[in-house]
Amino acid sequence: MAPAAPEALSRQHAAALARARKLLSKRALVAAAAGALPVPGLDWAVDAALLSKLIPQINAEFGLAPHQIAKLPAHQRERVQTAITLVGGALLGKLITKTLVINVMKAVGVRLSAAQAAKFVPLAGQIASATLNYTALRWLGEKHIQDCLRVAREAQLELPAPNTAHTVSG
Repeated sequence: MAPAAPEALSRQHAAALARARKLLSKRALVAAAAGALPVPGLDWAVDAALLSKLIPQINAEFGLAPHQIAKLPAHQRERVQTAITLVGGALLGKLITKTLVINVMKAVGVRLSAAQAAKFVPLAGQIASATLNYTALRWLGEKHIQDCLRVAREAQLELPAPNTAHTVSG
């Protein structure tokens, strides 16, 4: 499969970026709702569950799910793997496990710990906790989206059609 022309590739990337951000926005709102509930550890569990489903969907939008990479011709797979190495994304082109997600969540652990403490202060604390959860998930998701975009561009990867990117609806 030959790479698309630069202008078509830009449109593909812009469309994938918009779809990925839409998925992220929905999941971040769920994380905020979980953060507002005064149940210890619920937000961490919800965040891990959300990310373990969201990251593969974002990968798929950019043609970087393991099954999509496996279908590429050898030379294209090599370009993708080289781009992944250059970008350094921990969640690119890999099977996503809860352990992997929890390790990534540790990157924003201070925010999430603050959210845990804040949620027990009536109303203001719950709002702060919800805001921190939303922001943390949004930050992790946006960083992953940017990593996917960089890899797709570096590897000159032709992106999948919107309806074939992933089978789980956003």
